[in-house]
Amino acid sequence: MGNFLCCFTTTKETKPFPIDTDFKFSSPLPSWPPGEGFANGTIDLGGLQVCQITSFTKIWSSSDGGSDDINGATFFEPNPIPEGFSMLGCYCQSNATPLFGWVLAGKDVSGGTLASPVDYKLVLSVDSSFYIWLPTPPDGYNPVGYAITSSSEKPPLDKIKCVRVDLTDESETDSFLWGADDSVSVYSSRPKTRGAQAQGVCVGTFVVEGENNSKSMLSCLKNNNFSMLSSFMPNLAQIKALVQEYSPRLYFHPSESYLPSSTTWYFSNGVLLYHVGDESNPILVEPTGSNLPQGGSNDGTYWLDLPIDETERERVKKGDLQSCEVYIHVKPMLGATFSDIVIWVFYPFNGPSTAKLGLIDVPLGKTGEHIGDWEHMTMRISNFNGVLHRVYFAQHSGGTWIDTTSLEFQSGTNNFIGYSSLHGHATYHTPGVVLQGTDVVGIRNDTAKSDIFLDVGASYSIMAVEYIDSIIEPPWLNYARKWGPKITYEIGVELEKLKNSSGILESTIESLLEILPNEVYGEDGPTGPKMKDYWEGDER
Repeated sequence: MGNFLCCFTTTKETKPFPIDTDFKFSSPLPSWPPGEGFANGTIDLGGLQVCQITSFTKIWSSSDGGSDDINGATFFEPNPIPEGFSMLGCYCQSNATPLFGWVLAGKDVSGGTLASPVDYKLVLSVDSSFYIWLPTPPDGYNPVGYAITSSSEKPPLDKIKCVRVDLTDESETDSFLWGADDSVSVYSSRPKTRGAQAQGVCVGTFVVEGENNSKSMLSCLKNNNFSMLSSFMPNLAQIKALVQEYSPRLYFHPSESYLPSSTTWYFSNGVLLYHVGDESNPILVEPTGSNLPQGGSNDGTYWLDLPIDETERERVKKGDLQSCEVYIHVKPMLGATFSDIVIWVFYPFNGPSTAKLGLIDVPLGKTGEHIGDWEHMTMRISNFNGVLHRVYFAQHSGGTWIDTTSLEFQSGTNNFIGYSSLHGHATYHTPGVVLQGTDVVGIRNDTAKSDIFLDVGASYSIMAVEYIDSIIEPPWLNYARKWGPKITYEIGVELEKLKNSSGILESTIESLLEILPNEVYGEDGPTGPKMKDYWEGDER
């Protein structure tokens, strides 16, 4: 990749003192309960000890070209770096949010895990005031970050360290941070392979990508001590403390009719297990789910359904917020340098959809309804210090990561706030309306604050932590089949009725059909949490 020369409106900063994180939690973080290695400040990746640096010296800033195309971005050098540790890379962040970042620094504790580069290659120069340098590693080592300067002079060779190849893994670009027209873009980076069993470690630095997707290749780190999860992950007491400290208040729309429940309440209220070929003889599910078939796969041979009696069926659909509990799954992420605390919420019933056609809201009959609805949010927490880094809000077949700086918190606490959409139960970090489709035509997702809410920390059960033997998974978690019957919607009939009764243009209805998500046309019975690909993998 060649070097790039760019011109931008910039501000240059060469202050000798570090800038600490701008974002502050509403309440001071507690001292976490004692444990083996969680939140002790460092993690040993296998002869290479790393720590998170959260204070920086600003090197250069641009007032445009940022992720929002308005506020620009700023490039930082980690400072101070603890004695014995070395810089592995620098940090970049959008100016649109308070400074809340980190990069890893490394310390060789076994000999030969770190080495100085033999040279530098200029990757980017901007307006004769900012330079990004790619370290040229010695044989057997890889660079995991750039050096940055405010002068054209190459940095000293001992400014940054490269990492031995066996302690590195393949990385990829993540979120866009800053760009210079169409010639160069800067992204955050992450391990290419991510999941509960993946060893790749995020360094926290950025990657520069040029024309035709050429990029200066950087690696991420790799945790070769991954089998020693108890050395990095929170123990049971620490998990409970983290849930109490950060867990959300989930607000439901004031018009919501279909609320969550515990699985025990659901199974205790007449839920039936059906078996293909014997549909006329369903059996009652035990309150713990102990008589559900275990293991296997979603082969279509079993499914759950609500009580046959119509009155009881309608009652169970509405859930029971008073006795509701949520279910917690804890898994390692990013090479066990982070813990994902996944909050699962069960709803007996998902209500009907409403479409937006221009200025008109159109109820879609039974379209969107299905029995058994599992939704979740994921808290990603640093294993270096126990700080909440970001939260994933699941939304239908996808979702959104929200950084901690953009979360809404309950007054005076560090418990964030989430919003459940009307009838569909997708989760969002702000109230309002989100359309599945375009800004003009799509399916409405309405959220609002109301007197109906669920405080997750008040009622939860830790259902799965693979590295803690004392956690016994409930039987229903290993039920691999459907939590509801398959439903097919006659959406064409519904829209034909709409066209005939309301005078809406056929072209508008056709536009709606083009952008409707696939699940609107039919709902196969959903599977439980453990059957989702992100049970072991990273969120989308």
